[in-house]
Amino acid sequence: MFQNQLNDHVAKAQAKAMENAKHLAQVATESAQELAQINQAAAKDALVVAQEAGAKLMAAKDPQQLAKLVQPEAAKEAAQYAATYQAKVAKVVRNGNKEVAQVVDASIDDARDDLVKFVKEATKSAPAGSEAFVSAFKTAFEASIQQFDQVRATATDAFANFEKNVDAALASLQGKYAVAKPAAKSRKAA
Repeated sequence: MFQNQLNDHVAKAQAKAMENAKHLAQVATESAQELAQINQAAAKDALVVAQEAGAKLMAAKDPQQLAKLVQPEAAKEAAQYAATYQAKVAKVVRNGNKEVAQVVDASIDDARDDLVKFVKEATKSAPAGSEAFVSAFKTAFEASIQQFDQVRATATDAFANFEKNVDAALASLQGKYAVAKPAAKSRKAA
């Protein structure tokens, strides 16, 4: 009887694991597709910008025109473009990580609930005279369940800290290369 319960429990756990693996594979595929689209758009944009810059450089007729084309604003624009690209990629990665975290969290909940149910069922049919053993087992089992909850809390904190660090790095990068608005030119008295 106990062996049948154990086999059923293992079969259900394996079926859930396969379902979760399929879902995670779908999330990974969708993230990869989004990244490919971002990269394709970035490559097209970079090609257009390079062609425009090349045409302007070829059209320059004297060193002054050439010097105007190579201003710090151009470098700032390129840096802003890179920061925008990085933010898009980070968003896709962050969304994929959140989905993975949700699946893992739900899997932990399901496994925990199934295991608690299994232990209750198994200990309910324990033979007479094994109450001390069953009590000790349940105490140890409850302690191990609490440890899993602590590990989950630590993992959740780590994920939140990762997101904060990514956001701070992006904000720092974008702030560093923000294009300053040109100051209004003062008029000289005529």
